[in-house]
Amino acid sequence: MNASDALPDLHFPGHEKLVAAIDAAVSAGDEHAVTAALRSTLCGMIRDRDVQLPACVHQPIADHYARRELYRSPEHGYSVVAMTWGPGQGTPVHDHCGLWCVEGVWDGELEITQYELLEREGDRFRFRAAGGMHAGPGSAGSLIPPHEYHTIRNVSTDAVAVSLHIYKAAMESCATFVPDKGEWFSRVSKTLRTDEAA
Repeated sequence: MNASDALPDLHFPGHEKLVAAIDAAVSAGDEHAVTAALRSTLCGMIRDRDVQLPACVHQPIADHYARRELYRSPEHGYSVVAMTWGPGQGTPVHDHCGLWCVEGVWDGELEITQYELLEREGDRFRFRAAGGMHAGPGSAGSLIPPHEYHTIRNVSTDAVAVSLHIYKAAMESCATFVPDKGEWFSRVSKTLRTDEAA
């Protein structure tokens, strides 16, 4: 394997501790057991002073929220992505292309809104907001398909937020949903880019 084929693996204080804890959690059983174990693990790691994410994840990017892949497991295939949300930055309604995910807030606060799929006609989807929450540091939630439609937004006008996302596998694309009429949205495929992590 040459350097360009290497899996993402950025070193930072507590890296080995975080990876060992995630490895143990992803061996918990089915996707419900795995995501429950990961939620607990992630909440613990966020509060663990031994684990400090690299400085780059605290640097927002002006024109989009940043996605920095910190680690991809060669054994289990999961991907760990830090997202940096500048003031007001967020996502449209989107899915995770069939991958489970556990998301935890590392710094700041995020507003997460879940959407319930009511019906579908081809590439048109009818959604209804099905509850939301303001999540602060140390909180974590999970998404298991088909209950994966949601938005994330940093509603602060001056503070940066950081979240850590553990996906079943590298998430390189997703579907986003553009508002149409009323509760109807149009599906648009999106390739997800990864910002440089250093």
